[in-house]
Amino acid sequence: MTVTIGPRNHPAYWAFVLHRVSGLALALFLPVHLYVLALAIDDAARLDRFLAWTEGPLVKAAEAGLVVLLAAHMAGGLRLLALEFLPWHEGQKARIAIGAGFAVAVGLAFLLNAF
Repeated sequence: MTVTIGPRNHPAYWAFVLHRVSGLALALFLPVHLYVLALAIDDAARLDRFLAWTEGPLVKAAEAGLVVLLAAHMAGGLRLLALEFLPWHEGQKARIAIGAGFAVAVGLAFLLNAF
């Protein structure tokens, strides 16, 4: 038995993929975040060295990417809530575009403030 998912060139499919990938990336980042919080509690000197390391341009770029992923995941979640609770209409592509634009705008705002 073959189950078809639907056309993979539809914007809703790519919104689904982006939501899943951003969620996975955020889940992979979570242990790093918890480790840094543990450093803040246990070892102030190691935390200071880590924070000095985070001032590098590659880390800043990765941080901006993380913010974009977080915004994309939030926009995807809001899109799913809209699908669940709002009546269906043909403007779904517009909602997807608004969500993607929101994620990019948040990332750009972060980049402008970060550097």
